[in-house]
Amino acid sequence: MTRLLTAGQMKAIEGAAIDSGAVTGLQLMECAGQGVVDAILEEWPELGKIGVSNASGQKAKGSFGAVVLCGPGNNGGDGLVVARLLKAQGWTVKVFLFGDPDKLPPDARVNYEKWRQLGPVGDLTAKDALGGIAEPDLIIDAIFGTGLVRRIEGVLAQVLQSLDALILRKAVRVVAIDTPSGLCADSGKSLGTYSGADLTVAFHSAKRGHYLNCGAEKSGRLLVKPIGLDEIWNERAEGPIVELAQGVPQSVGKTTQTHKYSYGHALILSGGAGKTGAARLAARGALRIGAGLVTLGVPPAAQMEVASQVTAIMLKRVEGADHLSEVLQDERLNAVCLGPGLGVERARDLVPATLQAKRATVLDADALTPFADDPSVLFTNLHENCVLTPHAGEFARLFPDIAEKLTAMPEKGPAFSKVDATQEAAMRAGCVILFKGPDTVIAAPDGQCAINAALYARTAPWLATAGAGDVLAGFVTGLLARGLTPMQAAGVAAWLHVECARIFGPGLIAEDLPEQLPLVLKSLNF
Repeated sequence: MTRLLTAGQMKAIEGAAIDSGAVTGLQLMECAGQGVVDAILEEWPELGKIGVSNASGQKAKGSFGAVVLCGPGNNGGDGLVVARLLKAQGWTVKVFLFGDPDKLPPDARVNYEKWRQLGPVGDLTAKDALGGIAEPDLIIDAIFGTGLVRRIEGVLAQVLQSLDALILRKAVRVVAIDTPSGLCADSGKSLGTYSGADLTVAFHSAKRGHYLNCGAEKSGRLLVKPIGLDEIWNERAEGPIVELAQGVPQSVGKTTQTHKYSYGHALILSGGAGKTGAARLAARGALRIGAGLVTLGVPPAAQMEVASQVTAIMLKRVEGADHLSEVLQDERLNAVCLGPGLGVERARDLVPATLQAKRATVLDADALTPFADDPSVLFTNLHENCVLTPHAGEFARLFPDIAEKLTAMPEKGPAFSKVDATQEAAMRAGCVILFKGPDTVIAAPDGQCAINAALYARTAPWLATAGAGDVLAGFVTGLLARGLTPMQAAGVAAWLHVECARIFGPGLIAEDLPEQLPLVLKSLNF
């Protein structure tokens, strides 16, 4: 399990370890600085090579240069350790400080004094402080880390703008300590102005902001380095735990001595003639992910159209709400999906009837839109075995006040995040919410929360294609039919959805997603 911490949780963990006497703040700072140096050499091994000839176009060890930009807190202290360690390896290092050195926190002040024995410290706020420096091999951004709570304005903003200009003007590698300066560690939002990085080095655990909003885009590559904190101290992190979705539980595999009804029967409700494609995509997804049986419920006018397109998927006539209630008297139908291509008016009729039957239910797309004028009508009927799968627009229609907080420009940190928004929505709706995006957030009313990130090494831009969300709804429905809890089904479905896109790659269309599942599951030894 990979936990994604808030800045406050990380501070509590460090504080508990220090208060116990297990470690000192200086030791943590030294480990952090060493972790940054290790990460640099891991990312760019050529920066640690000795005696490279000039003919190769690379510099020999001892001729590398770094500029370290330090802030007024412990992030700046980490930067001062990095400066000292690089200097010890023969690097030419220049250090700039924002703020009064006499006001540095005690541990950062100790490392400031250590550096002053090795070299000078420039004033980062001096006019054109960065403009006159020679082109370095590295810039270390140690100005602001996870503790930033104020908007960056005035001279602070000018410093970061100067840094960005330097990055654009020269081929310079930028390494951020904790987070790129100006990035909210909890939300991934900009606190006024922020800079980017080629490599971000986090400590002990990644933070939520690394995976939300613009966090991944600004962080470059993310490496997490240990700093000597035992896992036991994680218990001191207050508030809900957010996990990074990783992998699939073994329960998703199938076993011997079972039959098709052992894996459930999913019902996917379709729209009218000419609008059945989305439901067929969802049905194919539910079948591929392992539901024992899948039936498409279609209005009479669409029967011939659908019948000519499906084979392993069964077909059942479903007209209005009364007819659906009769169909759902078959208790073997244990999971229902409404929304993909359903049509707003048909959804308005069928959603209440489905919810009254208390089946595990996925509501997507058209099943959410009819209730935008009065979401309470929907919330009153929802139950704990439901999963809502809105994209940002659908989320805003159902939860306009929450969406307004999410999209507002933050005045201070920690900023209201997508995690906060999804958790609040899950509490209000009384069911699991899967808030889609590259930074998909899944939350349950009891506080469980996970982020399924199609970011960093798992980037999957090919999912931006029509019908991909319909397949995801089918994946969730199929897993619900198989008996997974709503939180489990949503998390596993979202993770597999990304993996299918990654295996296929460029040129992906929605129809390709279910067909990649056998390859993905086989690679996981299912």
